[in-house]
Amino acid sequence: MIRKYVGLILGLIAFFAALFFTDLEPGKPEVTRTLAVALLMAIWWVSEAIPLAVTALVPVVLFPFLGVLDGKEVSSTYFNYIIFVFLGGFVMALAMEKWNLHKRIALKILMLVGVSPGRILLGFMLATAFLSMWISNTASTMMMIPIVMSIIASLEDNMSAKAVGHYSTGLLLAIAYSASIGGIATLVGTPTNLVFPRILTLLYPEAPEVSFANWFFFALPVTILMLFAILAVIYLIYRPRESWEAIDKDHFRVKYKELGPASFEERTVFVVFLSLAFLWIFRAGISFDSFTIPGWSSVFGTPAFINDGTVAMLAAIILFILPARNGNGSRIMDWETAKRLPWNIALLFGGGFALALGFQSSGLALWFGEQLEWTRHIHPYLILLAVVTLMSFLTELTSNVASTQMLLPVFASLAVSSGNNPMLLMIPATIASSLAFMLPTATPPNAIIFGTERLRIKTMVRTGFVLNMTGILVVFLVTWILGERILDIELGIFPDWVMPVDK
Repeated sequence: MIRKYVGLILGLIAFFAALFFTDLEPGKPEVTRTLAVALLMAIWWVSEAIPLAVTALVPVVLFPFLGVLDGKEVSSTYFNYIIFVFLGGFVMALAMEKWNLHKRIALKILMLVGVSPGRILLGFMLATAFLSMWISNTASTMMMIPIVMSIIASLEDNMSAKAVGHYSTGLLLAIAYSASIGGIATLVGTPTNLVFPRILTLLYPEAPEVSFANWFFFALPVTILMLFAILAVIYLIYRPRESWEAIDKDHFRVKYKELGPASFEERTVFVVFLSLAFLWIFRAGISFDSFTIPGWSSVFGTPAFINDGTVAMLAAIILFILPARNGNGSRIMDWETAKRLPWNIALLFGGGFALALGFQSSGLALWFGEQLEWTRHIHPYLILLAVVTLMSFLTELTSNVASTQMLLPVFASLAVSSGNNPMLLMIPATIASSLAFMLPTATPPNAIIFGTERLRIKTMVRTGFVLNMTGILVVFLVTWILGERILDIELGIFPDWVMPVDK
């Protein structure tokens, strides 16, 4: 509570100090005024002086009063196609949870992988990561906890408490880490991923679209490599210290049978889910080097009019239309369930988008770029490594969405100042914001497994530090190897679409 009061006061002090005692660019007061608002929001976001979503509304009030942006213009940033991608994806996730499809998928994966220590670990990781690609990492973790606790209980009936406690610690950590890693692979997997494409468009209106497929084929290798790394680290540190004869081979099969036959509603949601994934992946053309697969949107006369938000809302509306067969005349999706949509996250998105537009419109982004001209003498990959490291450890202490929204415009200016494509730093920074494994407060999955009271914070810090460093290396290598092939990011090549912003 004291931290919140201190943050509230410090934010106001920083705001007024910047506003009245700083002049970044004489003759352009809006540059300094935007910085003042950014400092206020950054401090309030870090300290959580007021709810994060409320802080996100600050630009709606201050930008018009300070002459940075017109009220209509700033308000329009709070609802755009990225918000519709988020809302449509979340409706899909709620439908899966409503009809227990997520549990069926998870148990099916666990049935397939087997019951040895390593296979159970791998099974939980694959199930959690796959679900987290499509539903929130919080929901995927919460769904896995009862299943893993039943496994731990079964072990405790047959093995020593010390051996079980050791292995269960690794199992819980693996679930939390897999939830964070799985979300990296898709644009809808975690809110931070959706921040990037909108901020890129706001800063550089002529920039090429980063589609669902582009992101997926670039980020999926990060997810796969990190899953292998997590499996190796967790198994080496937390593998059982006793012989393994505790879990009956039919354990997961029994749990699966308890769900009963797949209902009509489950099958319907699954078909819509697969259709949504297919439409997202193949909407735009997919290019890899000289090989190109045309997107299905090219069938229409105006393919550029169709975006990922269009597809997400199509799936959501279909779920509200299709009838259920439970005898009470309900639909596959109902508004009572949809009321659980996290509107606070939608507002948080909007606040970041408004701030990014303020950076671009006021000239603050250009000012940052001018201050960073000295970075031209530093190799871009060293800058990339520094940015990824900063984001990975910063988000241990701050909201990853808020941090991404605050820093992406700065990283864009940094890339441009060094003569490179802004995406060289923006995309890796976005991914790195999900690589926070050390503290319970870093991510909701970390907090959830810490709440089981089966592990100590120093255990999480020790294991998480190793994976933080591994994640930094993985993101760096994937960007180096796949950046040019998938996203057309070439070192030292300044894209034409950046130029209008700097004029």
